[in-house]
Amino acid sequence: MDKHSSRYAVGLMSGTSVDGIDAAVVSITDNPDGTMSVQLIAFENTPYPAGVRQDIFNLFDPAQATVDKIGSMNVLLGELYAEAASSVIAAAGLASAEIAVIGSHGQTIYHAPESEKLHGYDIHYTVQIGEGSVIAARTGIPCVSDFRPADMAVGGQGAPLVPFTEYLLYREAHRTLLLQNIGGIGNMTVIPAGCSQEQVYAFDTGPGNMIIDGVVERLYPGPLTMDIGGAIARSGNVHEELLGLLQQEPYYAQPLPKSTGREHFGSSYIDWLLDQAKLRGIRAEDVVATVTRLTAWSIGDAYRRYVREQDPADVLLVGGGGSYNPVLIGFLRQEMEPYGVKVMTQEEVGHSSDAKEAVAFALLADYAMKRQPNNLPNVTGAARPIIMGKISY
Repeated sequence: MDKHSSRYAVGLMSGTSVDGIDAAVVSITDNPDGTMSVQLIAFENTPYPAGVRQDIFNLFDPAQATVDKIGSMNVLLGELYAEAASSVIAAAGLASAEIAVIGSHGQTIYHAPESEKLHGYDIHYTVQIGEGSVIAARTGIPCVSDFRPADMAVGGQGAPLVPFTEYLLYREAHRTLLLQNIGGIGNMTVIPAGCSQEQVYAFDTGPGNMIIDGVVERLYPGPLTMDIGGAIARSGNVHEELLGLLQQEPYYAQPLPKSTGREHFGSSYIDWLLDQAKLRGIRAEDVVATVTRLTAWSIGDAYRRYVREQDPADVLLVGGGGSYNPVLIGFLRQEMEPYGVKVMTQEEVGHSSDAKEAVAFALLADYAMKRQPNNLPNVTGAARPIIMGKISY
């Protein structure tokens, strides 16, 4: 592979669902017209050991997230990410020396995008762990990590970051596309037909799988951590009163730009939701059906509220773990298709739902190594384009 026009990169992603480490190897080729071609070479998902997953969840609670626990988990995750990178490189039939860069998102344990006053300064911050210097040391490959703070330092929310790469890979001349990721959190990227980079916008629609997974774990104690294939939701009925209550959550009407996370829709939210369900005597399967409907509604509501009038869309392209839940996809079709928006999954157009975000961080790292801006100020609210990511050699 000509290293001047083509190179291999690895992307690592661990999302808010904490279901494991996604690792992708991609080839990146610079085209003469200034575009780039990206090909997925190999992809692996490595589940976290159960004890590690629980330790990460404990860090989501600021009362438990002591500095020693954060520090040790930061290094442990660096070791696990390095192993995941080495494994996927081997699966691609490549050697470490052939990889130009690793891009690692890290594990978000806290995200506070709204400014607060601290000793007279406006402070907003985010915490991702998974030490990049450990990844670089173990693999012998430069690692770009901790992307979000650079965007936040110039006034952005540090999220969402994937729209930058979605613009590079998905834009079309004649169709307006909505790219909806349904991970722990749902986020939508709007790519108007024939648009420039500055015309792309994106935001978090609200909970993706986070509430669904949360209620399943509480209501069905045992090894089950998600509603596999939507089986539980399919056996239940939507409780309209509970749904109406959940729809009153103020986040849904918050103006753009906006992002959210486990701080908002995590454990304490699940506690409140289940208390409300218990008060109403709602069956477990009906709770799961209702929160599945809520996720679909929040995406439809976001389209109607922020997008439809100015950028009527042709296609909603769904990726992330939620794309494998046929009940959720069915609810999403009910939300979108009356407005002429066709709902499709990444697989239906030849891409991988699982690998999409890992591929994105490989590309973001590639831009960082070229010292080229890799944020979209119109998306994050940043004052200017900035080069995100900290490089470890």
